[in-house]
Amino acid sequence: MYKVFVNEKKLTLSKYPEEIDKRLRYEGFATLEIGVDLLQNTSCPEINIHGEELGEIWEDFTHMFKVIEAAGGVVRNRKNEILFIRRLGRWDLAKGKIEKGESLEQAALREIEEETGLKELILGDFLSPTFHIYTERNGERILKITYWYKVQYVGDGIPTPQTEEGISEVRWKNEAEIRKTVFPKTFQNIKLILNQYWESSNE
Repeated sequence: MYKVFVNEKKLTLSKYPEEIDKRLRYEGFATLEIGVDLLQNTSCPEINIHGEELGEIWEDFTHMFKVIEAAGGVVRNRKNEILFIRRLGRWDLAKGKIEKGESLEQAALREIEEETGLKELILGDFLSPTFHIYTERNGERILKITYWYKVQYVGDGIPTPQTEEGISEVRWKNEAEIRKTVFPKTFQNIKLILNQYWESSNE
């Protein structure tokens, strides 16, 4: 199953129908165009496109967009707090585009270091990818895939925002603070990856 966010609305691509109001059976490329159009241009909040050949559906879907890959991390300190950046009024996790010749792991650590100023980072397990769609000013449609890792911070430094990238604040937050102050002002993908992080940490 793939969960792709389109203007913060969820498009689920699955093998079997999901229990939501708007479902489309995959009948070819046009089904995907219809689904994306409904999410972008109507009040429809969520769509499920389903079909037995999920790999084929995903391949067709990715061909609709220019794919950009990024990597980042859910960074935890010794107090069990998680690191957030604030950009344009929204809370986010440190992440960024993968550079040529760079591995996912290298990109995740580099971006965290650049955006927060923290260096004593230990890369942990891979968590999951997230997916979202947006349109560039020139009209080009982008599918951004972000690969997320668990990361442990073992230092005692004070994080500093990368202001040239529009980051105004870097802050450690515990789970109660996250649910109260971050969730109302973040993205659906960030909520998704944080919930996956907590679930995997409790296993």
